[in-house]
Amino acid sequence: WAKAIGKIIEHGASMDADLVKEGCMAHHVAIENLYQGVGVCSEKELEAIYASIGKMIASTPESQTMDVYNAVSALVDKKIPEYLMSKVNEKDAKAAYDALIEFTNVVKANPITPSTYPTKVSSGAASSISTAADRLAAAAYPFMKGVDWTDELYAKTVPGKGAADTLKAVDKMIVMGASMDSAALQEAAMAHVKAIEGMDAKGVMTQADFSAILEGIGKTIASVPESMVMGVYNSMRALVGDTGVPKYVLSKQKPTDALAAYSAFMEFKDTVKTGQPDYNTSGSGLAFFFLLAFLGFAAAVAKGLPVGLYQ
Repeated sequence: WAKAIGKIIEHGASMDADLVKEGCMAHHVAIENLYQGVGVCSEKELEAIYASIGKMIASTPESQTMDVYNAVSALVDKKIPEYLMSKVNEKDAKAAYDALIEFTNVVKANPITPSTYPTKVSSGAASSISTAADRLAAAAYPFMKGVDWTDELYAKTVPGKGAADTLKAVDKMIVMGASMDSAALQEAAMAHVKAIEGMDAKGVMTQADFSAILEGIGKTIASVPESMVMGVYNSMRALVGDTGVPKYVLSKQKPTDALAAYSAFMEFKDTVKTGQPDYNTSGSGLAFFFLLAFLGFAAAVAKGLPVGLYQ
C-alpha cells in the first residue's frame, strides 16, 4: 500500500497547486456542513468537489493518473467490487458509473497546463530549516529504526471515536494545507515519494530521505501562521483526548531513543517557528511540536475513514 500511496502523492505533487487548494476548500465546505448533523453533502457541494477534482486531474499527464489507477487496482481483491455493489442500489450505481465515464472523457479532452510557483519561504529560513533538519534526522534516526512500521496499530482509528470525529480533525489539516506555500508542499511531497521508493522491507527510510522529509515539512509549517497550526493541534488533542494512545505508543519504543528524538525535535521546532508569518519571540512554540508529533498518527487515523462518507 505504501508504494501505491507514493504514486498518489506524486500525482498530487504534479497538479496545479492553486487547483489543488481549490479542491481542498471544496471539501472543507462540504465537511463543515456535515458537522451540522447531515450525513451526506448537498448536490451543489458534491458538484463543486467533482469540478475541482476534474480540474486537478486535467492538470497532470494521463500517464500519472493511470499509474495511480494501476497501483491501487493491483491491491484490490477482485471480489470487492461485487461486494460493494451488493451494498447499494445497483441501478443507481450503474447510472453513477455511466456519468463518471462521461466525466472522465470531458476531463481528458480538456487538459490544463499547471503553473509554476516560486516559494515564499525566505532563503534564510530555508537554509536554517535545512541545517536543523539534518541535525534532527541524525538524532532521531535510531528512534525511527526502532519503530515497527508494519504494526497494524497505525491502520487503526482512535478508540471510541467515529469517522465524523476523525473527519473534523482532518478538516483542520485540509484548511491548513490549502494555506501552505505551494513550492514547499511540492518539495515535501516529492521527498515522501523518494523515501517510499527507497524504504526497506520493514518500512524504514534512509536517514538522508528522513532529513529531506523533515526539511520539506519544516518549510510548509514555516509558511503558515502559528494560530493555524495550533488549530490542527487542538483538533487532534480533542480527538485523542484521554484515550491513552500517546502513552501506549511511547511504551512500544526504546525510551532513550525517544527522548533523544524529542530533545532534537524541540530545537528543530524553534528554528521552524522563526520563519512563520506571525513569529514573535514571546510565542510558546508548542503548536508546531504537537502538530508534527501527531502527523504520522493522524495519517494512520485517516486511513480508517470510509471513503464515501460525504459522497
